Amino acid sequence: MCYGKCARCIGQSLVWFSVLCIVANILLYFPNGETKYASENNLSRFVLFFGGIAGGGLLMFLPAFVFIGLEEDDCCGCCGQDNCGKRCAMLSSILAALIGIIGSGYCVTVASLGLAEGPWCLDSLGQWNYTLASTEGQYLLDSTTWSQCKEPKHIVQWNVTLFFILLALGGIEFILCLIQVINGLLGGICGYCCSRQQNHKLPLFHCNLYIVLVLL
Repeated sequence: MCYGKCARCIGQSLVWFSVLCIVANILLYFPNGETKYASENNLSRFVLFFGGIAGGGLLMFLPAFVFIGLEEDDCCGCCGQDNCGKRCAMLSSILAALIGIIGSGYCVTVASLGLAEGPWCLDSLGQWNYTLASTEGQYLLDSTTWSQCKEPKHIVQWNVTLFFILLALGGIEFILCLIQVINGLLGGICGYCCSRQQNHKLPLFHCNLYIVLVLL
């Protein structure tokens, strides 16, 4: 199996997931597409923690581009011995994968806390607070409690949907980076490809299939 091609596949997937994380986090700043709540600082504090923008987004670009560049990377050269250089590059990708694990873990943590606490909203008494925080997350299973938030309209649905998206995307990123830790370790042992005579399209197919099976 060509571990470099598998890493490239993982890197390309991470780029797309990172972009989606950034978009989801930005949307949290504008409930129902309105900007006044952000300008008035009436947003959940976990929106301001940049879980999707920083953790699952910008920080994830580093390992993603490292993985994508592994096919051409030869970090130590080894006096022209290509396989030795590829081994070095694959092992170094583990450090990038660990950074990705930290970033995705942060995204998952912030999204989980945001879901547990509920949105910052205007209650029936005309006060801004975390109205659903006292339910300890049970509001997620009881939609009848959502009407306690009067403003912004549909804020519970907005927050729940986007935080769940961040939770899912961060979880997938975490799994992909964990796969690359294993892939990088195996690549460091076997080199870029364990067999140079194999068809190059087949390993990539196997990698895609492997990732899908792990995610399922």
